[in-house]
Amino acid sequence: MTGKKIAHTIESVSAMIEEQALTKEQLLGYLRQTMEIRAFENNISKLLGKAVLKGASHLYAGEEAVAVGAIGALQNGDLVTSTHRGHGHAHAHGDNAVKKPEAKQIHFNKMMAEVLGKSGGYCKGKGGSMHIADVDHGNLGATGIVGGNIPVAVGAALAQKLQGTKKVVLCFFGDGACNTGNFHESLNLASVWNLPVVFVVENNMYAMSVPWAKASKLPNAAARVCAYGIPGEVVDGMDVLAVRGEVAKAVKRARKGKGPSLIEAKTYRYYGHSHSDPRAYRTKKEEAKWKDKDPITRLKNNLIAVGILAEKEYERMDKAVQSKLHKAMQYAEKSPPPDPKELETDVFAPSKISKKEIEAEKSLREKVRKDTNMRQISYAEAIQEALREELNRDKHVFVIGEDVGLYGGAYGATRGLIKEFGKWRVIDTPISEAVIGGAAVGAAMVGMRPVAEIMYVDFTPLAMDQVANQGAKNRYMFGGKTKVPMVIRTEGGAGRAIAAHHSQSLEALWTHFPGIYVVMPSTPYDVKGLLKTSIRDDNPVMFIEHKMLYKTKGPVPEEDYIIPLGIADIKRRGKDVTLVTYSRMVLHALEAAEILAKEGIDVEVVDLRSLKPLDTETIINSIKKTGHFVGVTEAYENTSFINEVMAQVNDLAFDWLDAPMVRVAAANVPIPRAEVLEDLAIPNAQNIIDACRKVVS
Repeated sequence: MTGKKIAHTIESVSAMIEEQALTKEQLLGYLRQTMEIRAFENNISKLLGKAVLKGASHLYAGEEAVAVGAIGALQNGDLVTSTHRGHGHAHAHGDNAVKKPEAKQIHFNKMMAEVLGKSGGYCKGKGGSMHIADVDHGNLGATGIVGGNIPVAVGAALAQKLQGTKKVVLCFFGDGACNTGNFHESLNLASVWNLPVVFVVENNMYAMSVPWAKASKLPNAAARVCAYGIPGEVVDGMDVLAVRGEVAKAVKRARKGKGPSLIEAKTYRYYGHSHSDPRAYRTKKEEAKWKDKDPITRLKNNLIAVGILAEKEYERMDKAVQSKLHKAMQYAEKSPPPDPKELETDVFAPSKISKKEIEAEKSLREKVRKDTNMRQISYAEAIQEALREELNRDKHVFVIGEDVGLYGGAYGATRGLIKEFGKWRVIDTPISEAVIGGAAVGAAMVGMRPVAEIMYVDFTPLAMDQVANQGAKNRYMFGGKTKVPMVIRTEGGAGRAIAAHHSQSLEALWTHFPGIYVVMPSTPYDVKGLLKTSIRDDNPVMFIEHKMLYKTKGPVPEEDYIIPLGIADIKRRGKDVTLVTYSRMVLHALEAAEILAKEGIDVEVVDLRSLKPLDTETIINSIKKTGHFVGVTEAYENTSFINEVMAQVNDLAFDWLDAPMVRVAAANVPIPRAEVLEDLAIPNAQNIIDACRKVVS
């Protein structure tokens, strides 16, 4: 390096240090963190090469300056969301969260143990390399879904706005995520709501093997954000101080309430996308060019140039890093694998419903049946009452979704609430199902209780990644150290001649995923009590209403009440046939039961109310009495949830069955528009009557 270049470097580095008011302690801390991340990643690479470590690990070596610089711009209490290539983010954030050297070592230990799938890891070995989280300290976790963390960050930032904090959310993702729908939906919503979130694109030039130039006509991802009115900056992602400087400006802007920013850090991963990647799409010359910009060497030389670091001091730091790594490996190796008993723990947060409350609801149910003078309100009115009462009861509850404000959602159940509670408790969104679901997840993880509405159950697959892969799995993946109290309200079913995209019963999709409850009430009494319980529960709940029930009326107490999840209701008692169903089919089942009674066939109608958790006890006890089973669902016969109920009966009550089980379900065709065909596709009372006759014949 020439004398002029040295002088320029000293001047430039000194200016950055002065502008950012950085201390020697901070600067040496950044260098130490970059060295520790590199040592961590190189060690993992060796373990993968020896097959000591199994599973996918996406190494961060080469990109250290982005994590260290960006997180260095945060304050304690600020939050981060991370990616599958997230070890660097986890280390920098966790290292900054603790001050004592022994605490920093413990943090390093727990990261190493988690990558190795050990019980002493941050997530008890359940998350592994791609899912390290420390929610208590503000690391909301990493995701294996490209772009999956972006809506979560928006939700966490929304929560900060609603709670009135000054905290900022830092959201890391790669260049590949910029081509996902999550990216665009999230940036738009963050901009519209002026949220305190900073998006950091780690553009390492390749999404797996696809170069950025083949994925975008624009040379910079930051150029895209002008479409959303968000400032975007490009920064040298191999320079810790440059990254920190740009992110610090964006963080300051967000903290002042001026909204989101995007920083694109141009960087490079030294290893392949994953261990199995041969990097055949890159040349040795290209790799060498980027390694000449190595973030550790660069920061080290810059600090030496300005007199903050001496070569011997660096050597001592290097030895300390190797010692720290050695201790982390010792800890991880000594840490036992998870106890087999841990397999089924942490899937759901424990219920807060007491036995006393369960008995109280049972008594109230009987009162509702017998009190002929009790007020009658509609299903829609019962939903509105539940929402109003919970919004008044708990300031952390808010409603979010398309048209939930002025128009009150698809069937008006939220109409009028915006006038009563304001636009930041009842929040209208763009048509963006993915970010509606993801925002609910992020907000729930940081203390809010969102009730998100997605107009039709047919549209919920658009939010499936966020609700099923993030919301439903985060508690388990993060070792039970988080909770996600959120409700997705939606409606399903046929009956209005609106054809195949607005008439399905897709509950079986949602019962499939561990970690989420599914509730499908049939009466105004049930819908109110179950919705209130769902809002208070600490787990994600898919709450599916039926479009043909909103105008139906029934008795609903005026006093506050809740209905525990997982308790079925026997809507009609009988001794000859156990008929198990839910939602609108309960009405058809009761109609059929009255007709069959005249023939001498006494049908017991069991309304599941919640599909998950499932009340198998009530079903089995009924079968022990009747000896016959009929299952009824409006869902497609193929793989409908009633098939799962039948499997449970086969396992638990086969010896009490006097005849083969019979099911009644929708035809295996898309729901047709023509009324005559729609009526044929969906079960009715006559279909149920025929099934009951068959099972007892």
